Amino acid sequence: MIRNRLRELREDKDLLQKDIAAVINCTQVCYSRYELGKRDIPTDVLVKLSDYYSVSIDYILCQTDKPEKQK
Repeated sequence: MIRNRLRELREDKDLLQKDIAAVINCTQVCYSRYELGKRDIPTDVLVKLSDYYSVSIDYILCQTDKPEKQK
């Protein structure tokens, strides 16, 4: 699930939700809702997360298990 993927990416870097919220310019509560699956993630946020974690958007969306971005 997407929410699990977001949490795993964040925890792998030993970050808090507030840390990622600052990266994507939202509140911790807003980001928490993304992780809980209570709010859809806008495209611009997906791009920011993809760039920040250096993984593909497909990986974040659980469309692939390969985190590498396509070139």
